[in-house]
Amino acid sequence: MRVLLVEDDNHVAAALSAVLARHGFSVTHARSGEEALRALVPESDGYDVVLLDLGLPDQDGYEVCGKIRKRTSTPVIMVTARSDVRSRIHGLNLGADDYVVKPYDTGELLARIHAVSRRTHHEDGAAGADGDSALRLGAVRIELPTRQVSVDGTVVQLTRKEFDLLALLAQRPGVVFRREQIISEVWRTSWEGTGRTLEVHVASLRAKLRMPALIETVRGVGYRLVAPAA
Repeated sequence: MRVLLVEDDNHVAAALSAVLARHGFSVTHARSGEEALRALVPESDGYDVVLLDLGLPDQDGYEVCGKIRKRTSTPVIMVTARSDVRSRIHGLNLGADDYVVKPYDTGELLARIHAVSRRTHHEDGAAGADGDSALRLGAVRIELPTRQVSVDGTVVQLTRKEFDLLALLAQRPGVVFRREQIISEVWRTSWEGTGRTLEVHVASLRAKLRMPALIETVRGVGYRLVAPAA
């Protein structure tokens, strides 16, 4: 997996690059917004994800994110010390796929990189048509290529967003997804003002699947999928 790391602090970049390399990533380091944009020209080999710091010497990271989004669909994860909600919302509205606040846990950052990459490959049709493309959770079977869900062999009709929400949670059973993260990944917008929409979709999924305990509400945080006993 190729990562474009946009970070003006050489010490931070060197440390993170070493960690990523140990986990099998190929890292290209850009020290400014202009250098990052040059690395993302159409004729380049392409990157699987961009890790974008906001405090760059030549351009504001938000501006760079907007320019990146205009020229490529490569996932962008903002990695910054700006932790206020307004900054998070602004970043997601500009097209960032995720937002990680410094200092962060390296394991969490790696998980987020894999998550946005996995979702992008799925959207690009990377999932094959073989049996491995199906997610199985007890009686629930989720066919990613055909976007079909069945319970005990009976097909359940879901809306597009209901399927996207279920597939997201099902890819990491037991892991708690933050409300803003779910809305960013499923609705591609900020979470502010969209919370009620998420609640309605969760309630609809529980009813349609007739498994109210499948999706657990984690109070004050978000939701997780509880894998049924085999």
